[in-house]
Amino acid sequence: MNLFTGTRRRGGTAAWKGSRSVLRALAAAATVAALAVSVTSATATAAPAAIPPGLSCDTGKHAIDEYTGFALCRNNGSQTQTFWVHLVCGWAPDVDGNHVTLRPGESGQSTAHCGKIGTGIGEIHVRP
Repeated sequence: MNLFTGTRRRGGTAAWKGSRSVLRALAAAATVAALAVSVTSATATAAPAAIPPGLSCDTGKHAIDEYTGFALCRNNGSQTQTFWVHLVCGWAPDVDGNHVTLRPGESGQSTAHCGKIGTGIGEIHVRP
């Protein structure tokens, strides 16, 4: 029976054609949902990068601007080290902060700013 007109069609193929399109739509929706779940779970389980050896660092977002991130580090090692902050910015491109070189015992800060088009800072990493 045609649900729009209330009439019956003769023969099974005409009614089956409508069911095929519904089944195709359901299969496509299930495929998209399965891909969305797998992509989401893969990004949710990504572990942040470790802080380079010899540095002790505090990272965070700026108190007033959630699009600005920082890494404040101290060189506890015996050799000069260079580091910078790396921000994962959601929809906007990821950004790197200024490179900071520290002699043993020195402290310094690297900052970076995500673009306003994005969703803000998702992750903060310290790179050697």
